[in-house]
Amino acid sequence: MRTANEILAALGSEDGRRDPMPLFAELHRIGPVCRLAPGSSPYAVVVNGYDAAQEALKDIRFHRLLSADPNPKELVLRRLGGSMMFRNEPDHLRMRKVFQAVLTPRRLTGFEPVVDALAEELLDDLGKAGADRKVVDFVDFAYRLPITVIGTFLGIPRSDLGWFRDRTQRIDEYLDLGGKAPEKLAAANQAAGELNDYYARMIAERRIRPRDDLVGSLVHALDSGRSGIDEQELIDNLLVLVNASFVTTMNLLTNGLELLLNKPRLVEALRDDPGLASDYVEEILRHQSSVQLISRKASTDIELAGETITEGSLVLILPGAANRDPAKHPDADTFDPRRDDLQHLSFGAGPFYCVGAALARMEGRAAFAQLFQRFPGLQLAGEPVRSRSLLLRGHQSMPIRMG
Repeated sequence: MRTANEILAALGSEDGRRDPMPLFAELHRIGPVCRLAPGSSPYAVVVNGYDAAQEALKDIRFHRLLSADPNPKELVLRRLGGSMMFRNEPDHLRMRKVFQAVLTPRRLTGFEPVVDALAEELLDDLGKAGADRKVVDFVDFAYRLPITVIGTFLGIPRSDLGWFRDRTQRIDEYLDLGGKAPEKLAAANQAAGELNDYYARMIAERRIRPRDDLVGSLVHALDSGRSGIDEQELIDNLLVLVNASFVTTMNLLTNGLELLLNKPRLVEALRDDPGLASDYVEEILRHQSSVQLISRKASTDIELAGETITEGSLVLILPGAANRDPAKHPDADTFDPRRDDLQHLSFGAGPFYCVGAALARMEGRAAFAQLFQRFPGLQLAGEPVRSRSLLLRGHQSMPIRMG
């Protein structure tokens, strides 16, 4: 049996990035919390058991960590670190309340027909691009749907949406395990600066020409003096909100399509009953979590699954492994949207639960409810190519024919 250190090293290899699931199974055989040899890794332990991961994600004593330096020089770290995604209490809750006040359930429910209509429109475009059995890349649709949804929600012009993909990718590559090379840092810093300037202009424009979109509502709350955040914090949160909202959903869509095209009976059932899309989305998220790595730092000594994690220790939480824990899900490696328990940790847990989870689910349901009804003969036209990212599990390309 390999040690946890050896398994963690293997996760960073080409094979491990392409398919980490066998390595997760090895970790489960060691235990829910695997201690690493002192000095062998920045991390003290790897958390891979479902219950242990859920407990760690809920426990605010495990602090979010972006950089060991509380005042980093790198622009990308300053911008990301200024958002609620990487802040701890009380700052996290202060910022989260601002977004929860405008991302109300009523507003989200009212936006669902818009998501359905956007999915239909973009599937029309996909069908036209794939006419006469022409090969098209499903990743293009998987990108366009969530970026168009969040762009519409925020009020970003469609003509600007293609501009975001490269900048987001540069930041994600820097955040990935082993992604701190100087050239990746420089590219991420440039991207962060360009995104910062974009949102600053957008906020200034809303002050001149107010609009009833999410950014307009946030600017109104900011200028009323009642929001509790400043303008730079608003910019930092918009940067992270857009980046996180479309990359993870893009991966949900590509991961889901690859799974389903290998399960024709499940495709047939979904085609007959589009209402099944909700359970399909949950099982895709469980089976192929879009986010595979989460880092935390123990702010005090903490007991977790029988292991003592000392103050200051770094903890690596693996949601993708936790979702495959056989102690939580029998036959965990099997994709089965009809299983009794569809719970997963792909959106986190507790006070840091993903603020955009409802929107991501909505997009997944809209896409999969329509996709196979519109294109019953849809099939792979070549081998899908996985992205190299271990942090964010998805695809670089997925050639398909519409049938």
